[in-house]
Amino acid sequence: MEDGDWVLVRPPAEKDLWTPSLVKEHESSEPLKVTFGGAAKFWTDAIPIGNGRLGAMVWGGVASETLQLNEDTLWTGTPGNYTNPNAPQALAEVRKLVDDGKYAEATEAAVKLSGEQSAVYQLLCDINLEFDDSHLKYAEETYSRELDLDTATARIKYSVGEVEYTREHFASNPDQVIVTKISASKSGSLSFTVSLDSKLHHGSHVNGLNQIILEGSCPGKIIDDGIQFTAVLDLQISGDKGVIHALDDMKFRVEEADWAVLLLVASSSFKDPFTEPSDSKRSPTSESLAALNSIKNLSYSDLYAHHLDDYQNLFHRVSLQLCKSSKSIYENKSLEMKKYYPIKNLNFKGSDNALGSTADRVNSFKTDEDPSLVELLFQYGRYLLISCSRPGTQPANLQGIWNDKTSPPWDGAPHTNINLQMNYWPSLPCNLRECQEPLFDYTSSLSINGSKTAEVNYEASGWVVHQVTDVWAKTSPDRGEAVWALWPMGGAWLCTHLWEHYTYTMDKDFLKSKAYPLLEGCASFLLDWLIEGPGEYLETNPSTSPEHMFIAPDGKQASVSYSTTMDISIIKEVFSAVLSAAEVLGKTQDTFIEHVRNAQSRLPPTKIARDGSIMEWAQDFEDPDVHHRHVSHLFGLFPGHTITLDEKNPDLCKAVDYTLYKRGEEGPGWSTTWKTALWARLHNSEHAYRMVKHLINLVDPERESDFEGGLYSNLFTAHPPFQIDANFGFSAAVAEMLVQSTVEDLYLLPALPRDKWANGCIKGLKARGRVTVNICWSEGDLHEVGIWSENNNTVKLLHYRGSKVTANISPGRIYTFNRQLKCVRTVTL
Repeated sequence: MEDGDWVLVRPPAEKDLWTPSLVKEHESSEPLKVTFGGAAKFWTDAIPIGNGRLGAMVWGGVASETLQLNEDTLWTGTPGNYTNPNAPQALAEVRKLVDDGKYAEATEAAVKLSGEQSAVYQLLCDINLEFDDSHLKYAEETYSRELDLDTATARIKYSVGEVEYTREHFASNPDQVIVTKISASKSGSLSFTVSLDSKLHHGSHVNGLNQIILEGSCPGKIIDDGIQFTAVLDLQISGDKGVIHALDDMKFRVEEADWAVLLLVASSSFKDPFTEPSDSKRSPTSESLAALNSIKNLSYSDLYAHHLDDYQNLFHRVSLQLCKSSKSIYENKSLEMKKYYPIKNLNFKGSDNALGSTADRVNSFKTDEDPSLVELLFQYGRYLLISCSRPGTQPANLQGIWNDKTSPPWDGAPHTNINLQMNYWPSLPCNLRECQEPLFDYTSSLSINGSKTAEVNYEASGWVVHQVTDVWAKTSPDRGEAVWALWPMGGAWLCTHLWEHYTYTMDKDFLKSKAYPLLEGCASFLLDWLIEGPGEYLETNPSTSPEHMFIAPDGKQASVSYSTTMDISIIKEVFSAVLSAAEVLGKTQDTFIEHVRNAQSRLPPTKIARDGSIMEWAQDFEDPDVHHRHVSHLFGLFPGHTITLDEKNPDLCKAVDYTLYKRGEEGPGWSTTWKTALWARLHNSEHAYRMVKHLINLVDPERESDFEGGLYSNLFTAHPPFQIDANFGFSAAVAEMLVQSTVEDLYLLPALPRDKWANGCIKGLKARGRVTVNICWSEGDLHEVGIWSENNNTVKLLHYRGSKVTANISPGRIYTFNRQLKCVRTVTL
């Protein structure tokens, strides 16, 4: 208590629960900030903020500023019919052609199985700010723009004469509002005009003395039957200074204020994937005004405190510090000693903001290989996931929630042949399990539509999802060629996330009520989809390896054959999850489980091609594009578990190694981060780090086509163009380099690039078996590891450089092990 008042004291962050003996109190090597030298010139220079549902891109202009806004339910279209009664006949034709070895003809015929285009992700509106002409004369050397990952706050500062102007922007999840504060250091110096605008069909008007309401609609089947939306901007200014004038019933003019606070709320008429927008009872305008009313008595400080408490509860669970060897530091004293301290106390690099913009740091990474930039990019992925996927929101789409176009690349639609899944790879190991909830809610919706697609298109039970989906839970094939459209394994891959969630959380209620029913329905479809092959094995027919062609024996290019390696790998993973779940839930004697067990035993093995690589197709077809971006046939190694790095699979692991070498390093961002994780799973630190370095390459938005992969100046990852999946894939891959696990095993620093990240500490990563892992290392060697389990007894086999030790972990205690894996102390959690 202080002066009779209670003082709120936060509990320690999860990353601070364990303190290794080697490390003094320190922060990250460099502040976790994405910094810019000027205002955004391109959209990918702008700063992304978000609360899961609402997003904004902050450009940071001086005389004029734009906040480009998104709301995650704004899509074109209406609920669809995702069935094709003519599909069974077409399926029989394709299967016959495959059986006859006519793969090119089967590929052509498979177009008859294609469906319609997905809906298209839209945008919300822009907040436009126009300042007076004096701002054109700002002092350029005073300008700064940054995104602070520690607080999820965007800040812009600059000076005009003796007046410093500051803008702060954040997106609050607990209060569901985007907040902007604009202030001037000299009283009465703030004047500007504010308005709302949208590229979609809309109208806007002033409401009362300080609000602007924008109402609009997304394109539906016809102009006016799509999703309706409303954005409301509330304007507050310093009480004793300044005035607000309405202009043209559409804008506000603020004059001679000390500060202004803008609150932006928004809502849509979207109810669920099955309700027509015209039938929705939701009133976006009423909901938006109610949202504003609920926070009308909160000050800016109140809103910011709520935001920080919510955000930092998630973000502060994990910390990462990386540092080069002290030997290399001493060898380069003139340059390096400005950035690195001796490592004996692991007091990491300090910062005086002398590193320049983040874009400069990306540009110089090829030569300086600054480990603190890896830390920043790792934490940026976690920041983006927190910002675009929260309980109750839509799942992160191809661009998270950020989009400035009415026709974004690939429609902004979730793609289930890698991209949607990669969005959620970091959620479990990087300690953000709640952020994965939207994926599971969405999977439930897909299972409803997918059961209709399975029944009508394939005369099968269970449920199916193809390669592209949308807010309406589209489950039918995409339009167009079979090479991308014909891929009925999307739902099965999503189901592997359900089992992974259980293995990390050990949440039996989740397994019973959420995961198992979806797994069971998915496996039911797979049992019906599998057919008798010519030999002893079951097969999938037709089958494609995502987006990749082969040359058939007759010399023709084709994409449709049978039993691609990815098909079988995913099916093995799902069947294994179902059987394991049945063990936990006491269902091993069910007839259905017996069917799964029998089918699993008849799935074909992963095969090795003549050249020593993993076969991508059931036959050793010639590959016309050996450097293809997808590495689908390596699913069994990562994210799957059917190829493991042990004595059981030496030949397969060798073949995977050669396959990755043969595939090469070039490819879009998501391909680069998938390869990073694959090399890490092989415990190949050298190649994993090469892929890390390959990603960190600055993309010029004016000549995107010259690049494969890379980073934009705001650290968005590039295909190009922008796709967010690699941001998430990078965080997951770095975690995989530092910690790997099964329910029984824990591998410490399995792919640590010891010469690049010689010293470091990772705290708060999660491992399977509901274990939290913290590791510090010095000069490339393990120093200490701290482990705890919150509420269940766990037996873990710890692995480090060939050594293995069994650890019995009791709940509620933190166990610290030294480099010999000997427990040296325990403390109460």
